[in-house]
Amino acid sequence: MISGMVLYTIASIYLGISFIKDKHKTKTALLKSWDMFQKVLPDLLAIMLFIGLALSLLTPSLISSIIGENSGFLGIIYSTIIGSIALIPSFIVFPLGQTLVQNGAALPQVAVLMSTLMSVGLVTLNMEQKIFGKSFAYARNISSIIMSLLFALIIWVVMT
Repeated sequence: MISGMVLYTIASIYLGISFIKDKHKTKTALLKSWDMFQKVLPDLLAIMLFIGLALSLLTPSLISSIIGENSGFLGIIYSTIIGSIALIPSFIVFPLGQTLVQNGAALPQVAVLMSTLMSVGLVTLNMEQKIFGKSFAYARNISSIIMSLLFALIIWVVMT
């Protein structure tokens, strides 16, 4: 709570300094950031709704059985598959990871889930193929999955 107030105070001070230095640029930056916020808000609300519904339906014991300490390698595979479906920004993934750990999920499973959520995107694969080409899109997604699994293995060895 206090750190949030400190950060808002610092941001307000810098905004004031920016406004004093150049009113036009500051207004332009604020308008652009407002537009970006409006574009992200529907996705953010949908994801928050999804997370809220998922956590209300998935009990801590169910989360533990799927990706908990006892789920082992199968839990890592489940997390990899779930995380590979859609690309989600880190500002949503990190709180989700914390919530899952608090509800009984194991660190390696959450690590691979978070990593694949941010780096692998099967939903966006078609668009990525059109922009970057088929071979690049597949190579990037496959290497991201491999690196995520390697990351989970390191977490498993070091943290558990």
